[in-house]
Amino acid sequence: MRFKPLIQILVSLGLVALPSLALANQNAVSSHPLAVVGFGDSLMSGFELPVQDSFTAQLEKALKDKGVNVTIANAGVAGETTTDGLSRLEWSIPDGTDLVILEFGANDALRGISPQISEKNLADIIEKLKQRNVQVILAGMLAPPNMGDDYEKKFNAIFPRLAAKYNVPLYPFFMEGVATEKSLQLEDGMHPNAKGVAKMVEGFMPVIEKAIAESSIATGAAQ
Repeated sequence: MRFKPLIQILVSLGLVALPSLALANQNAVSSHPLAVVGFGDSLMSGFELPVQDSFTAQLEKALKDKGVNVTIANAGVAGETTTDGLSRLEWSIPDGTDLVILEFGANDALRGISPQISEKNLADIIEKLKQRNVQVILAGMLAPPNMGDDYEKKFNAIFPRLAAKYNVPLYPFFMEGVATEKSLQLEDGMHPNAKGVAKMVEGFMPVIEKAIAESSIATGAAQ
């Protein structure tokens, strides 16, 4: 992204924060909104929540409140595994998508699916998206402790390893700050309530802001 000389000087002097500046610049020049898709399972779809309380809806509002011209489609389906996600990838991510928030793995862990299978599926999804020039933010997941130390160690290593391999931004744990707080969960003790989703969005915001600011998404949206 090119900045005018005055902006470059302000950035070099530390008088302007680069991510915020880039987001503002994107919004000013884009002829159409950034097209983002939240692709995942029930944690993405907004299980038992009104549409406006889902992760994608709350994240879109939070970004728009910061002046970002963005639309975030919800391609979350409750109960899905990484295998399910891979099988519906092509028709779930429409042409013209700039960025995908990739969130799968919780159901794999709950069902004890081999971490090797989960990792292979996620890798295939990332590769297919990159082939389409769609950028990816990987939302990580942690295995429940009752799966045992060996499974937990292998599963939890999937997400940082994939992020490093494919050079994609990683949000280490999608349920950060919510998984252990009953007041932020539905009665099932597994899914976030509206306040829990707001907490998730709050934690996720710096990651997506940085991804937009440091990538080609903003300039691409202006073409």
